[in-house]
Amino acid sequence: MLKTIHVGCVAITFVLFVGRGALMLVDSPLIRTRFLRVAPHVNDTLLLCSAAWMAALSGQYPFVQAWLTAKLLALIVYICLGMLALSSGRSARLRIAVFVAALMVFAYIVSVARTRSSLSFAIG
Repeated sequence: MLKTIHVGCVAITFVLFVGRGALMLVDSPLIRTRFLRVAPHVNDTLLLCSAAWMAALSGQYPFVQAWLTAKLLALIVYICLGMLALSSGRSARLRIAVFVAALMVFAYIVSVARTRSSLSFAIG
């Protein structure tokens, strides 16, 4: 059940990020709604808590398991890129490029999780 919660939160994270990215592209005021400012943080907190809980239960930890280390470092990159992509005050071209880069990092994270290999893009 814990893995189902985690995977569900990953799917919700993806939908919310792509949705907010689409709203950013069309410069919609909907991106500033209370729901879209709060929901991603609530979901991502649940996502991180479920990840930590799974790590504790399985005895697999970042900086011990290479694939979890890669996932954690990629997550930090994804968060930074996502913040840049969705922030105002930057050119639309830059935000689009960073948004696409964030999506690529997201795909890498999912790939690492599925293959349990930090080289998942290279081998899979």
